[in-house]
Amino acid sequence: MTLPVCFSLNVNDAVESVEASPETPLLYILRNDLSLNGPKYGCGLGECGACAVLVDGRSVRSCTVPLGAVGTRRVTTLEGLGTPEHLHPVQAAFIDEAAAQCGYCLNGMIIATTALLNRNADPDEDAIREALRHHLCRCGTHMEILAAARRAVAYSRAERTRRSTPDDISPKTAKEVSP
Repeated sequence: MTLPVCFSLNVNDAVESVEASPETPLLYILRNDLSLNGPKYGCGLGECGACAVLVDGRSVRSCTVPLGAVGTRRVTTLEGLGTPEHLHPVQAAFIDEAAAQCGYCLNGMIIATTALLNRNADPDEDAIREALRHHLCRCGTHMEILAAARRAVAYSRAERTRRSTPDDISPKTAKEVSP
């Protein structure tokens, strides 16, 4: 391993300075240095998806991404998507569908669904299943997770409609939209 280097990372819209070897997995920096607990250590091999984060809007497995490869790109963790007072629509959909049993995999599922909606505003069932197929849930809540992803698509669709609707017309709220 090489000597530590000072890095400036853009994480959740804040610039964070860390000192680490360029080979250090991004996951270790996020959890150990920045105390962000959204990304989980699952397999350490990029297979399970529990460590997923967004890098420039795309889902990556942070356990396999070396810190040196991140550079100045924008990293978003589960904590950076929304707040308890103002949830991201994907977070709200997963809560509304009670998609968690143990919850360990949900970070990756939410990140993967967000990345899907970043690249495809109106995905069909096949696209949803493809986006989530490499994310493992050991509890077996796959049907609830798929329902949550469908609801997130519906919430996204409702939000786009709301933004494109003139102010004098009241669109349905996201809660009134069924997936």
